[in-house]
Order: sequence, then structure tokens, then C-alpha cells
Amino acid sequence: MDALSMMLAGSRAEGAFLLRSLLDPPWSLRIEDHAPVTVLVLVRGSAIVVSDTGQSEYLEAGDVALLRGPDPYTVADRPDTPPHVIIDESQNCHAAAGAPALRMTGLGVRTWGNASGGSTAMLTGTYRFDSVLSRQLLDSLTPIAVVPRSSGTEPMIALLAQQITLDRPGQDALLDRLLDLVLIASLREWSALNPSRSPNWITAYDDPILGNALKLIHNQPERPWTVESLARECNCSRAAFARRFSERMGIGPVGYLTEWRLSVAADLLSNPERTVSTIATEVGYSSPFALTAAFTRHHGVSPREFRRRQCAETAASSRVQ
Repeated sequence: MDALSMMLAGSRAEGAFLLRSLLDPPWSLRIEDHAPVTVLVLVRGSAIVVSDTGQSEYLEAGDVALLRGPDPYTVADRPDTPPHVIIDESQNCHAAAGAPALRMTGLGVRTWGNASGGSTAMLTGTYRFDSVLSRQLLDSLTPIAVVPRSSGTEPMIALLAQQITLDRPGQDALLDRLLDLVLIASLREWSALNPSRSPNWITAYDDPILGNALKLIHNQPERPWTVESLARECNCSRAAFARRFSERMGIGPVGYLTEWRLSVAADLLSNPERTVSTIATEVGYSSPFALTAAFTRHHGVSPREFRRRQCAETAASSRVQ
């Protein structure tokens, strides 16, 4: 599995909240669900998205906006339209205080709005869970990361738009996977359009030496890698390899390997069937004690406490849903 796939695996949709909105102006929706990641696709019409961080972006048909939580945001027909409704963490809709009346109602399967033939149609997919690995990638995004309409995202968007209003056996699982495809395609497009904001490991993959080293580290963290062995695998001298890696990545090969191993370990702890001992073996530590010591130094808590907190957060999110 490549690094991008591993990083996104933790954000895989499972029972994600999905909704199609059909709207005629004036309309304005205030979203306060604090979701880690939201995918907003404009199918037709136009809209403006304003994050509480201060960033605002206009969207046109075919655009995708990746909204990085937990900051609330507003999506509206115009920047000066006051919010009509507020959507909370349970995806409940409430009238905004002092707002003019806006009749929002169900318009079919996973569809709501104020007009059955609304001039604006958008799809919203909300992820409830993310991971240590995926957060490294998502944190590189701006609060509102806009991916303009492109051939890289259009096929997945068309499928999601087609399937979101259907109610067939297995439909929820199908929609989860389609939402994942839209997210992955959008992240790839965003990284290509914004190389200066992309994580170093994404741009370094194009380097014939560093790209090979990163693949070895990402795909085989359990191996006892050293600077010498990585350099040898990349047909490079130890000194030249270490210098090239540090200059491009901002961290040495051993430091990067350690960070990667401990991030993978953190994500593996979300599976209650995995013991610290088996995880230690999977990420290249000689014993559960060695992993515990390194993990505690890096993450600030022991693997046991990290898992306890994850379980508590997962339980809380499940109650919200």
C-alpha cells in the first residue's frame, strides 16, 4: 500500500453522513457539526463558503471543497445572506435566531432543501473519524481547500450524484466508498495544484532516490532500516543520501522512519484486537517495552492510554451520530 492510501485509510467513510441539498436563493446554512473532514460538491449553481478561520471561497458547478474541521463554516448563495438555519453535531437543523423564515423540508431520499428544482444543488459528505496518519495529510490543507472542476474528479462526482438518491440493498456501503473516491481524487488534485502546501513526502516521491527510500519506509516499517541500508537500496552513498534526504524532507532518514513507525502504531491501536506486542513487531520495534517507551516520548501518552482515549472519543462520536 502506498503512503497516500495508508494515510487515507484512517479516514475511510463508515456510515458517513451524506445529503443532497436543493436550494433557491436566498439561502444560508450555518454548519457547526465540528466534523474532522467534510466534502462539499457543487453539482449546479454557485455558492460561497466562509470558514470561521476567516477564509472564504466561491464555488461553481463541478467544484469540490474539502472543509477541514473542527472549525464551523457557513455556506450560502451570497456572502451577505444571514444564516437561516444552524446544523449541529447530530446533523439536526435549527432555525437561526432572528433569521427570516426559510422552509427547509425533505425532498426525497437523502435530499432536502427549499425547492425541489433548486437552482443550486450540492452534495455534502461528512466524515466523523480521522487518524494520526490522515491528519498529517489533512493538516496540509487550507481550512477550505477548493478543487476546481476537473477530469480527475468528475467521474466520481457523477457516480455519487447518481447514487445518493437511491435506496437499495447495500446502498450505504456503496455511498461510503464513492465518497472515499471523491475525497481521494480531490486530495490528489489539490496536492498537484498546491505543491508548496503539500507534505514533503508527496513532492519527494518524484525524486528517483528519495521516492524509493520513502516507499521502502512506508511499505516496510518493520525492517531494521539504517541510513546505510536505505542508501544502499537507493544506489547512493551514505553521506549523499543523508544530506539529500534531510535537505528535502526537513528531517533525517532515521528521524522520519521513527515518526512514521509511531504514527502507524497509533493508527493500529484503534483496532482492539491488536496487542502492543504484535504492533511492535509490525512497526519494527524489538519488544512491546521498546515501543511503549518510544511511543510515550513521541505522543506524550502510553499506548494503553492512547487507546483508552481513542475508544472514548469513538464512543462519544457514535452517540452523536
